[in-house]
Amino acid sequence: MLEMQRQLPYELLATTKGNTWMLEDNGFALRLWKTCSWPCWSSGSGRPSLGASGMSCIRQRLRQMDIRKGVVSLATGAGAIYLLYKAIKAGIKCQPPFCSASPICIARLAIERERHGRDSGELRRLLNSLECKQDAYTKSMILHSITRCVYLLESEASGCTNDDITLVGSMLDDKDNSVKIQALNTLKAFSGIRKFRLKIQEHSIKVLELISTIWDSELHIAGLRLLNNFPLPDFVHPQLRRVMPALMEILQSDYILAQVQAIRLLSSLAQKNDLLYDILNCQVHCNFLNLFQSTQPGSLLFEVLVFAERLSEGRSSPHCRAVKWHYNKQSLHEALFGGDSRLADRLLALVIHPEEDVQIQACKVIVSLQCPQDVGIRPSCPPSHSCFNNGE
Repeated sequence: MLEMQRQLPYELLATTKGNTWMLEDNGFALRLWKTCSWPCWSSGSGRPSLGASGMSCIRQRLRQMDIRKGVVSLATGAGAIYLLYKAIKAGIKCQPPFCSASPICIARLAIERERHGRDSGELRRLLNSLECKQDAYTKSMILHSITRCVYLLESEASGCTNDDITLVGSMLDDKDNSVKIQALNTLKAFSGIRKFRLKIQEHSIKVLELISTIWDSELHIAGLRLLNNFPLPDFVHPQLRRVMPALMEILQSDYILAQVQAIRLLSSLAQKNDLLYDILNCQVHCNFLNLFQSTQPGSLLFEVLVFAERLSEGRSSPHCRAVKWHYNKQSLHEALFGGDSRLADRLLALVIHPEEDVQIQACKVIVSLQCPQDVGIRPSCPPSHSCFNNGE
């Protein structure tokens, strides 16, 4: 390591390596050839002594180094500014259209509309943005915001058209399940407006197909809530027969919300004469009667009891008694009304259930299971068909 004799504008460390001198300035190296960069040498101490030309050469190199540093810093700063500009531009361009569709914002829009009597235009803006090409997350959030607007801005929702319903219904064909779920929720919100119900009923077959082919609890809940929100047309009955096993599987799953929605749909279908046999003959698990245990949630127990009552009333109707039906050994009919059924024991235990609604409904099922006295001697309804003995 050599020490410089003259004071330089920068602190330099000079080292020798081969035929070159290396000047280091805080990490930046300046390479000088001995033959041209060191014009004079001291004879006393053996240390190099820079002359005027050497100092001039070093100053020139240092100035070049400063220019290079400035150019690099300028380029780096310009690049950072450009990237920041691109990020801001992309953020403005791709700003989600639902940024102002939070519950608080929509509630404010509803209040302003009540005061001033004019539409906010928020729902129309969201529907227009849904027509643009968006990614799955954006479409899902737009549909979620539309659902909120329909509930909170009902007057604006009433001004929508069937084309808007068709647009929302087209989202059921999206590849992403979250988009399908939000589209189902949006259709349910629109189904609360009477003039859209016929149009929404056209999507019933598609909804049933989704429920039966995709095993997703959230999708099941959204689809079944939609189907339970309006009466199903007759042209859907063939599709209902095909998806009946899937509905029974959902009923016997472990997800309470999906089970409640499935049993509500089945209860309404049990009142259809042309679907009653398909329901009763549907195969169920051997532990189906576990749904009648007192440990089940009260909401589920109540719906299951309503379902059992309607099935009992249906099989006692003239339409059902006019034909001798044959059921599979593992069918719902055998689980509830067969000779080996333990339904009576479950019902008696529910009579003392803590919830009054469950108690009352259990009593209704017990009454419906008893054949009326005026038809007790008919072959179609023999006394042995009752789940209860005469003593009970």
